[in-house]
Amino acid sequence: MCCRVSGCRPLAFLLSLPFALLSLLVSIIGVIVWIIGLSSSCICPCCLCVTVLVELALKLIKAPIHVMEWFTNQIPC
Repeated sequence: MCCRVSGCRPLAFLLSLPFALLSLLVSIIGVIVWIIGLSSSCICPCCLCVTVLVELALKLIKAPIHVMEWFTNQIPC
């Protein structure tokens, strides 16, 4: 009962760690794509595809957080 009140789910947190580590690797790739896209958009700001690429990179960077939240919400206390 205390876990439902405080919102902590330690088992879900532990089970999500391997997937969070994999998504951390994806987020590192996202950082590289973001840096390349940001520098490309500074060179040619009229390119719409570069903006889409930067938005995709930002989603990849936030992937570990989304994976941890999803796992925590899926497994009950």
